[in-house]
Amino acid sequence: MSPLHNLHLITSDGFPDYALLDSGLGRKLERFGKIVVDRPEPQALWQPKLGKSEWAKGNAVFSASGEDDEKGKWRIDKPVPDAWPVRLALPRSAKSENAKGADKHSVTMLCKLAGLWHLGLFPEQEPHWRWMLDHLASVKGETPRVLNLFGYTGAASLLAAEAGAEVTHVDASKKAVQWGKENQEASKLGAAKIRWLLDDAAKFAARDVRRGKTYHMIIVDPPKFGRGPEGEIWDLFQNLPALLGDLAKLLAPQNAAMVLTIYAIRASSLAFDQLMRERLNGRGGEFDSGELAIRSQAGPLVPTSLFVRWKQNA
Repeated sequence: MSPLHNLHLITSDGFPDYALLDSGLGRKLERFGKIVVDRPEPQALWQPKLGKSEWAKGNAVFSASGEDDEKGKWRIDKPVPDAWPVRLALPRSAKSENAKGADKHSVTMLCKLAGLWHLGLFPEQEPHWRWMLDHLASVKGETPRVLNLFGYTGAASLLAAEAGAEVTHVDASKKAVQWGKENQEASKLGAAKIRWLLDDAAKFAARDVRRGKTYHMIIVDPPKFGRGPEGEIWDLFQNLPALLGDLAKLLAPQNAAMVLTIYAIRASSLAFDQLMRERLNGRGGEFDSGELAIRSQAGPLVPTSLFVRWKQNA
């Protein structure tokens, strides 16, 4: 097992269909495809680098409600479609058996201005997607199996399926699962091996342990608080240790990897690093822990989330 080391800052500069244009004064200005949005970002404590006239060119501005930063209203200043495509195109790993074919993993995500500040895509996850794809390409002799818990609208699921993996996607939101299926259709991956499941993540993992299932890649992206489809209560600090205990049992004996991402809490990635190490004690492998951040085209890095990654190749 790798020793506890300095925490790691992983940054993303975005990709052709996404850019963080500027940030500051508790806001961030972003481009998703052809649509520019102005959203809250409490950690952007600095002054914006672009002038007010540049910020005013955006299509829509989100104002959070007083009770919940994620809920609120969008003010539409310029026309915005009900849904519009954002293309994710990531390089194929040199390890991939398909490396001589198409040079990119490509999927299409449909973004929407729904009742939340989320648009259906978390672009800062791009480094994790690359890490996942590189690991899947190292799995030889069998089809890689991927479990995506709290999978939201399925960016990681679609990229894994496009790379040839068998994917089990679990989310407690019927709306998110349906949105993921729409993204699969938009990506023209109708034949891809994805199971879209409306289920409680903890209950599903416990059942899979009893079934003797294993996965080469497990993706865990839990909220701080949430409810399952039958009203099950999820509390990150109370429920995550037991969930990770079950997920440790679901990792394949060889060529296994897991990535945990934590958003919107006051905590340290060091705490989650040590929890993962405890639950994976005896498996060896390599850990990598720290923060994800998006690099602004005009100014500072914007921190987005904590993460812990672990992998154990053959």
